[in-house]
Amino acid sequence: MKFLDCTLRDGGYYTNWDFDSSLVDIYLAAVNQLPIDYIEVGYRNMPQDEYMGEYGYCPVSTLQHIRKQCSKKIAVMLNEKSTKIEYLENLLSPIDGLVDMVRLAVDPKNFDRALGLAKAIKERYNIAVAFNVMYMSTWEDGFYDKLHLLNGAVDLFCMVDSYGSITPNEAKSITERVKSELQCQVGFHGHNNLQLGLINTLTAIESGVDFVDGTILGMGRGAGNLNIELLLTYLNKHQDLKVDFNVLGDVVAAFEPLLQQYQWGTSLPYMLSGANSIPQKDVMEWVQNRIYSFNNIVRALDNRKGHVADNAKYPVFAATRKYSRILIIGGGPMVQRHLTAIQTFIEKDTDTAVVFATSRYAAQFRDAKCDKYYVLVGNESKRLEQSVPGFGKTEKCILPPYPRTMGTDVPKMAKEQTYELESISFIDKYQDSCTSIAVELAKELTDSEIYIVGYDGYRDAKLSDKEIKLTRENEEIFERYEALGKALVSLTPSLYKQLETKSIYSIL
Repeated sequence: MKFLDCTLRDGGYYTNWDFDSSLVDIYLAAVNQLPIDYIEVGYRNMPQDEYMGEYGYCPVSTLQHIRKQCSKKIAVMLNEKSTKIEYLENLLSPIDGLVDMVRLAVDPKNFDRALGLAKAIKERYNIAVAFNVMYMSTWEDGFYDKLHLLNGAVDLFCMVDSYGSITPNEAKSITERVKSELQCQVGFHGHNNLQLGLINTLTAIESGVDFVDGTILGMGRGAGNLNIELLLTYLNKHQDLKVDFNVLGDVVAAFEPLLQQYQWGTSLPYMLSGANSIPQKDVMEWVQNRIYSFNNIVRALDNRKGHVADNAKYPVFAATRKYSRILIIGGGPMVQRHLTAIQTFIEKDTDTAVVFATSRYAAQFRDAKCDKYYVLVGNESKRLEQSVPGFGKTEKCILPPYPRTMGTDVPKMAKEQTYELESISFIDKYQDSCTSIAVELAKELTDSEIYIVGYDGYRDAKLSDKEIKLTRENEEIFERYEALGKALVSLTPSLYKQLETKSIYSIL
């Protein structure tokens, strides 16, 4: 039985397939001394619209370096859905002789097309071909009936538990059924949503698989994979597998900073996605999104499980009057710093309405005698409930247009005064952004200027990925509103160049 480590390929979902060269050299040196037979170093791709780093393309120079440094066999992956036969000349001809195996990531519904691709590779190149079929927990009888077509066409068939949802009993029965249909080697790639990666892999080994996959510290998409160090440690104890634990400990320690940075691993949303065989691509994005709580994600998963568009629908908001001016309040520290001035600004004109893009500062404006509108996205329902003990007649909650990706959560106290926008017309993106909802609402509430406070921008020299993403999102929203021939007027200091800036003190 052979071990395949796919840390650089599967772990790349967190790093955009960029890894520090010194870390890669540490990894390769360790692999040389560990009982690992293959390393899968990344994808070969035609140019993509989104950014993918070095190991998303595995250029020839990179593979040459790895070939020189690594004594073990090397694999790369092709994503079948984006790989046509005519692409093989560009993707595989330059690396023929540099890699030992190419693995095809295959959606079961594309089995026939993928089989044609596998045959073309076998005919043209002296490279072993692996057929990695995803969504193992969803395979039906018709799928198994086709497996015999792979005989002679592929060298390895890898069962991929994409959702991390199969049980040990299923691992055993599926492996036995697959092996009864195939003459080639069989492998298993387990995900760890339900923390069953190890037991499922051991069950697959007992059932006679020839290959098993793992990654350093379980680094991999979503909830991650089986920890290769855990598997090696177990087999060292129970099957006398020879492992140099100094080498293993050093390479695990080298990847620890990435674990601290990206914090992959299972969590309640991944457990639910695994238990219900729901793709974790979206879950991964939701978990990394700063505005979504676990409850939001669980609700979205529950809606998907029930095949419903959304768990609630509310009346469409229609403005019954126009205000002389609107103030949008964001969540930046400048609100607290200039709180008295902002309160005075609201009191000065009794025809002012306030739109809270976030309820972070809602408590500070409880006594303001004006109409108030609270945007509800992500965590905002819970935040509003904590900030505002009761709901007055001049207060309303506003939801994004129906249906909402993350489902709907409204505080009980506000259910009778909650509305949803019919649409967000000034921008076709960011339909669940607090800012885009607040701006769309403000447009409906006034024909005059829209003022804004608390959109400071981030002043730290080093921004997190989430802060960078939010900054770019807000910039685009402000630009799209500006394209209407208008400008949002910031009354507190802001780094957003798309806002017109005016001191709040100049108009008090």
